[in-house]
Amino acid sequence: MPKYAYLQGEFIPLEDANVSIMTHAFLYGTAVFEGIRAYWSDKDNQLYIFRAKEHYERLANSCRIMRMDPGHTVEEMTEITRVLLEKNEMKGNAYIRPMVYKCNHQVGVKLSGLDDDFLLFATEMGDYLDLSKGLRCKVSSWRHVSDNAIPMRCKCSGAYANAALIKTEALDDGYDEAIVLTDDGHVSEGSAENIFIVRGGKLVTPPETDDLLPGITRDTVMVLAEKVLNIPVEIRRIDRTELYIAEEAFFCGTGAQIAPITSVDNRPIGNGEVGPISKKMQEIYFQVVRGQLKEFSHWCTPVFK
Repeated sequence: MPKYAYLQGEFIPLEDANVSIMTHAFLYGTAVFEGIRAYWSDKDNQLYIFRAKEHYERLANSCRIMRMDPGHTVEEMTEITRVLLEKNEMKGNAYIRPMVYKCNHQVGVKLSGLDDDFLLFATEMGDYLDLSKGLRCKVSSWRHVSDNAIPMRCKCSGAYANAALIKTEALDDGYDEAIVLTDDGHVSEGSAENIFIVRGGKLVTPPETDDLLPGITRDTVMVLAEKVLNIPVEIRRIDRTELYIAEEAFFCGTGAQIAPITSVDNRPIGNGEVGPISKKMQEIYFQVVRGQLKEFSHWCTPVFK
């Protein structure tokens, strides 16, 4: 169990890391955040934070969009994260949640003229989705929030009310996850994951302009596909019905990792089993995040010195 969190510029006991019910971010969703994983390597006796730099660069961009100041550089936030994990003596897979939020105790919806704070906590975390079998998915009746409503290039906490509606509908209807469409009916992403399909031996994923978060894991998949698996990647719009005729499909994300999809709207994807490309991508991904492929070791920040 983690013992410390980072709040208001200090490492403090986790049980003391609280915010007031009057906090602006709690009242109005005015916060941006990241989800980062750290993976334990038995071989190296080391905990690796995966792609910390890229996550904190995206957090800084989210702050820019939402008129916030994280108060730290990307390098400083990475080091704070490393120290927190070290202080918590975490020697297993971990999920890390940094957040920049409007911290004033103030009623009134706005972004300007408010103070910001950077907080951070980490917890033990296994698989967010069941990776041992393919997922049964449905196309959600909810539409994805538009970038012109809540910017999807940033991870704004208020936007995740949309994700909660999407995921809950899928679970209530007996599915594992949902795929959500843009307002004009094109595939965007899962409730909180990016999506890839396989067509003609190529990996296909929607463009960022289709209201999806520019995923760090999405970028990882594209790099590994081209550099390790020699599989071409195509970024283009995907129609709903193209999901039904895909050879394979999978979600990806910090939480989801690489999660194969085996049916959509009760139609089997391919032969209805986890496909070979999805399996191979899973295998390589879990090698990379534990520092086992030296070509990508720069993505892994060691915690213990």
